[in-house]
Amino acid sequence: MKYYIIAGEASGDMHAANMMKALKKLDTNAYFRVWGGDRMAKEAQELAKHIRETSFMGIFKVLWNIRTIKQNFRFCEADIRNFQPDVLILIDNSGFNLRIAKYVKESGFNTKVFYYILPQAWAWKRKRVHTIHQWTDRIFSILPFEPDFYKSYGYDIDFVGHPIMDALAQKESHLLSRKEFLSTHQLADRPLVALLPGSRKQEIIGKLPRMLKVIPHFPDYEFVVAGSETIDLSLYEKYTEGRVKVVFGATYDILHHASAALVTSGTATLETALLGVPQVVCYKPGWLTYKLLKRIVSIKYICLVNLILDKMAVQELIEGDLNEQRLVKELKLLFDEDNRQRILADYASLKTKLGGTGASERVAQLMFNELNHQAAE
Repeated sequence: MKYYIIAGEASGDMHAANMMKALKKLDTNAYFRVWGGDRMAKEAQELAKHIRETSFMGIFKVLWNIRTIKQNFRFCEADIRNFQPDVLILIDNSGFNLRIAKYVKESGFNTKVFYYILPQAWAWKRKRVHTIHQWTDRIFSILPFEPDFYKSYGYDIDFVGHPIMDALAQKESHLLSRKEFLSTHQLADRPLVALLPGSRKQEIIGKLPRMLKVIPHFPDYEFVVAGSETIDLSLYEKYTEGRVKVVFGATYDILHHASAALVTSGTATLETALLGVPQVVCYKPGWLTYKLLKRIVSIKYICLVNLILDKMAVQELIEGDLNEQRLVKELKLLFDEDNRQRILADYASLKTKLGGTGASERVAQLMFNELNHQAAE
């Protein structure tokens, strides 16, 4: 089988790579051509585009790079036409992937189209569920509330569990001891607070300076920034100015030893919760973007932890609330024992809802069965 896989960001790269590993066990002759990051490239025979060339976050960032995005569309269409894959697997990244799905279906290629890790249609543009159904052959969900949401529009989808559980299970056996971690990264032996400002340049610019303002208020704590490997150290140093250590490629180790965390909204909030770290969720898209989003987004919470639990389990600081005073207040609350125990109890419920480990194997098996059924016909 020839597989063409498109992911648009770092978390998609990780989950797609784990799915590819599982597919290889089922299909020993699998041939992969991918749009992704380093993890997918390691599993694939061919890398068509790296996410460094394709990832643009935010309304204005997209508008600014519209010419590049259009060029990527044309390249991808021609690349699929030349490669003629048996299956196209789309990972999140809806603005790009839905257009490619439509192109493949309208072109009449003998290619199955699978969507894994779905666009957040439940948050905004809810009628996209019809578009997603129209241009795909099978839909695989990683969030436990998505099947009911799609069912309300008359569509059945497969819930396979969240692949973050697999990523954590793989990492847990390789986490450093506290002594090793502190020694490796030259950190003081004090309670640790993790700062996760995001994996994109604009996220770091918008949130890291605000996160850093809490440091003087907590002189007895050691702060560490979880750096993204796709971002140059110089960007972090522009804001940290040597006041705090930036550690790359060790986010799970940082969280494993952290007592609390300030976390940019996104998949990192789930990782933080599953590693049992009380957190404050930070979200600052910019004043104008925020005003636009408020008009079109129809959800009660921005954080995946809260969305899945359907309650304000962890505090969200959004736009104007993401300021020094509120950050200090909410971070102090994370060290209150009663509050910590409440948060940890909610995290236990979260783990149950996410379906346990094995998402990568389950989705690979369902895909493989579908493709074998097609081949048999």
